[in-house]
This record gives sequence, C-alpha cells and structure tokens, in this order.
Amino acid sequence: MPRIGVFICHCGHNIASTVSVEEVAKFAATLPGVVIADHNLYSCSEEGLNSIRKSIEQNKLDRVVVAACTPRTHEPLFRSVCEQAGVNKYLFEFVNIREHCSWIHAKEPSSATEKAKRLVAMGVSKAALLEPQTEGESNVIPAALVIGGGLAGLRATASLAAQGIETHLIEKEPRLGGLLNDITTLAPYSESADTLLQELVDEVRGSKRAHIHLNSKLRGLTGFVGNFKATLDEAGKKKEIEIGAIIVATGANELQPEGEYGYGSVPGVVTQLEFERTLKRGEKPGDTVFIQCVGSRQPGREYCSRICCNTSLKNALKVLEAGGTATIIHRDIMSYGTVWEEMYRKASEKGVRFIRYTLNDIPHVRSHASGTAVDVFDETLGERIHLDANRVVLATPLISQKDSAEVGKLLKVPRDKHGFFLEAHVKLRPVEFATDGVFICGTARWPSSVRETLSQALGAAAKAAIPIKRGKVVIESITAWADPDKCAACGNCVASCPYEAIEILEQDGKRVAKVNETQCKGCGTCVAACPNDAMQQRGFTTRQLSAMIDSLVKHALEESP
Repeated sequence: MPRIGVFICHCGHNIASTVSVEEVAKFAATLPGVVIADHNLYSCSEEGLNSIRKSIEQNKLDRVVVAACTPRTHEPLFRSVCEQAGVNKYLFEFVNIREHCSWIHAKEPSSATEKAKRLVAMGVSKAALLEPQTEGESNVIPAALVIGGGLAGLRATASLAAQGIETHLIEKEPRLGGLLNDITTLAPYSESADTLLQELVDEVRGSKRAHIHLNSKLRGLTGFVGNFKATLDEAGKKKEIEIGAIIVATGANELQPEGEYGYGSVPGVVTQLEFERTLKRGEKPGDTVFIQCVGSRQPGREYCSRICCNTSLKNALKVLEAGGTATIIHRDIMSYGTVWEEMYRKASEKGVRFIRYTLNDIPHVRSHASGTAVDVFDETLGERIHLDANRVVLATPLISQKDSAEVGKLLKVPRDKHGFFLEAHVKLRPVEFATDGVFICGTARWPSSVRETLSQALGAAAKAAIPIKRGKVVIESITAWADPDKCAACGNCVASCPYEAIEILEQDGKRVAKVNETQCKGCGTCVAACPNDAMQQRGFTTRQLSAMIDSLVKHALEESP
C-alpha cells in the first residue's frame, strides 16, 4: 500500500478566502493510503517547501499530492522537493484548487470547498497508481537555424555566433536588413538606422560561425528538438542542413491601404514607410498631415500596431525641423512608456497639431489644383477643419508575412487569426513555441519597436543556445507508448499525431506502432484515437484516469440524497 502525503495550500487569501483549507485537509486525511494531510500558508515559499520535504522524510512517504495553484509555474518546485527527499519526481501529483475552485467559484465558498475535496480525492486516487519514471536523453546537433535576415534575425544570429555556435541565417530577399533598410532614424534618440544595420551586418558577415543564405526559403523540415534536418531552396538549388534549434524571425510587412484615403489615386498620399524613404532621399516634406489607425483598430483588423503613433511623432518632428507644418489626425495617441510620452509632450510644445477623429466620421482626402486637401471633423473643437498639405502620410499597421502560413505548417507552430505566430505563453515563455527547440522573436510574433525586437532576439538566442551548449536534451517522461500485444497496426495513432512522432514498424514478426519519445510531446491524442486501448501515456494511463473517475463518482453518490 502506498504511503501518500497530501499538502493543501492557503496561497495567502487566494485560496483560503473561498475554500476552507482546513476542512479539505481534514477530509484528505480520511482517504485510502493517506498517512499525512497538512496545510501551509504558502506551500511554494522556502518555509513551505522545507516543511513538505521534512514531512516526506519523517513519514516515509512514497507518493506526494499538493493542492495549490497552477502546475504550469509551480510543479517543478514541488517535483524538485520530492527528489531532494528521495522520492521519484513522477510520483508527485498536482491538484489545482486555485484556478479550478477559489477563483471561479469565489461567491460559492461551500460549493468550492466541496469541489476541492473531490479534486483532492481524484488526485489521491491517481497518485496511488503512479509509477516511477526515468527521463531519457537525446544528443543535440551543435548548430542553429535563423529564419529571416531582418533586425531580429541579424541580432539573434550575431548573438549565437558570438557564443561559438554554427548558425545558418536564411533570408528570402537578396539583401539583409528587412524594413530597417527604409528607415531614417530610430526614435526617441535620433540614432541612425543605417549605422545600426551596418554594425549588425558587419558583425554577422565577419563571423566564421555565421553562414548567410540569401534568396533562400525553408522548403522542408523533419526531426525534433536537437535533431532537425532543414531543406532549403537557395537561389533555386536544394540544400540540406542539420541543426539543433531554430529561431523564427520572419518579421512583418506594412499594410498597403489600397483605395483608402486616396491611396493610389490622390497624389502625395503615401504610407509611413514610403514617407521614410522620401526623407532618406533628402526630399523636403513640406506641409504634412499624418492620419493614424488606417486599416487597424476597426472590424476585421482590431489590433493596435503599437509603433505607428511613435513613428508619426518622430516624423512629425522631422517635418518641423525641415521647415514644414505637421498635423496628426488620430483616434488616440498610443505613446506608451515615459520616453515616448515625453516625445508626445515635446511634439505638442514644438507646434505639431493634434486633431481627433472617430470611425463614424473619418477624414476625407482629395486632390485640388494646388495639391492635396484633407477635410476632418475635430471631435475636440466640435467643428469641421480643412487642411492643405504637400503630403498625406497614412499610418498603417504591421501585418504578418504572406508566407507565415507556409512557415507555420513546416515548423508545426500556431498562428493567431491575423497570421502572427503564437508563443507558448505570453508571460511565462514569451520567445518560445510550444514545439520544443523552436523559438520566436521580433515582429513575426507581434508588432514591436526596434528596442523590443532587439531584446526579444537576444532572449530567443539565449534560449536556443541552452540545449546546444548542454549538448543534450532531457525527455520528460510523459510520453506515449504502445502495447505490442494489443496493437493492431491500424495507423489511427500515426494519422492523429500532430508531431509525427509515431510510425508503424516490424517488431518480432509483427507490425506495431512505435513512438519516438524525443519527438512525442505527451498530448494524448494517439491514446484517444486508439480503438484497442494499445496506446498509453506515462503518468496518464487508462487505469490512472479510470481511478480518478471512479473516485469522483463515488463521492458524488455519497453526497447524493
């Protein structure tokens, strides 16, 4: 009979303000196999962890159940404590009674407490059937692939190469730099974009560890974390490279607002990037009107592109310096951060005019004999205003690359409805994909400024370097496996696996399913697809899950009138 310890966390007031923690602990002590049930104010604190470790040693526990908050952030802590106390970390079960009880049933303390009891009972039932596991290891190819030669890709490549890692940088265009090639200066400190770009390009080209592939695209990818094989189309020639990690830095494009605000039909109407090119050529801008949120923050493209307002503020000040007038027509000025707020204040003081409009009455752009005119209703003054301009600059959002769907399919990574790539977790894993060994940075994941892009690139490079420097990856033992005695080689598991981790092989004269444990992510899809119950997942076997369901039904029947 296993010796199980149950530890309930108050989580300060997060759990205890709704759930009666003491009552749940008292209930847990009555469950089969439980030799100790205790509660802590903060189980994840140093004091709480030490208390659990001592209890494991004193009570000779061989199974541990912690009922607290999300396992996503705290499970490694408790698993580590188990190992310190001599218990295999896979003999630990986490029960989430914060997100699943106290937070969503905050106004029902009695029901939340009863639900917490049921969840703990289910956790104990599963813990009794847990088996110790041994984690496997896989070697890592000491090389990396960076997809995209813009600002993010260059910074990530330079960082990896500086760490002594062989890095392949592929860029679909014939030149490096991406959108940075068309930008004049970088606000708010008026740094030269060309200087930054040239420094990065020189650093990459000057490194013996960096290998640049221009006019190249990713056409195929096989393998798994530490052991990828990429097929490139390099200027029409097929090339294969082996790498251990991949960074996606494919960037974004500026929306071309065809047919909006006279773009393409009225002379002098340009996008922000086109305006940057005229400044770079040294052309005098003259009187300039900027129109914000063109093609964004509206039905169909609801998001704010974040950098447009700051870019307009920067360029409006350049217009003033060149002797012209500058007017920014906006719905809101999103100059986030103290530095940009200071630039907004500076622009106001120097004479940049700000006019607010709404989607119900958008500005009208037209041409006349002497140039371009903009008619707009000023929401602040409550009157219609006529503006003459040499140029009308449309601040359009950054949009995802046209080939993002193709890249996402090859890498098996998700995208949002706008085509931007989705990281594993926006706060906990911001430069990682759910697919191990693949990382993300820059505007491929969302519109971001130059400084944010550089920071993300360094973060992605640091993350990608970890498995390469270690030379191995540890395979978490939650992988699937096939029982050869039950397997009929029907292929359902192969077809359903999103990671292509299963294949049908010949074994002892019989065709059976075989799982590549390094490639498997433990999603359980194959288990659900198997008609013969041959596929199982470590830590989530049919027997363990059945025990949890039986426990839930038992307690429901006991409470039923």
